[in-house]
Amino acid sequence: MAITDIPILSMLRTRLDWAQARQQVLADNVANSDTPNYRAYDLAPPKFDDPPVMGSATATAVSLTRTADGHIGGLGMSQSPFRATKARDFEIRPAGNGVNLEDQMMKVAANQMDFQTATALYTRSLNLIKTALGKR
Repeated sequence: MAITDIPILSMLRTRLDWAQARQQVLADNVANSDTPNYRAYDLAPPKFDDPPVMGSATATAVSLTRTADGHIGGLGMSQSPFRATKARDFEIRPAGNGVNLEDQMMKVAANQMDFQTATALYTRSLNLIKTALGKR
């Protein structure tokens, strides 16, 4: 098995690539904050909803079962404990520009934290593999 076939490393690499591409989009938004009729763009986050494929069999989803009427029902894989909220719409300036610098800077900071987290997890995963191979 190649190291690129390990699911956690593949997902982390996808997340890192997404964060890098998002940084470019956010930088373009900031650079065009005074361009007339420019609208801010953002990337949709990557989806990791599909269960990982292990050999020829696929992993099945685990669900919680209520064994008594007094138990609270659990959340399934497709449900979320958070409510979906509509994104805030900011006012368009008279020149037609819709970029809000404060919002863009918050997105840049969040993207940087996501990138650092994924990098740390990737490094730790590689260190675990090295330890398992006896290279540390």
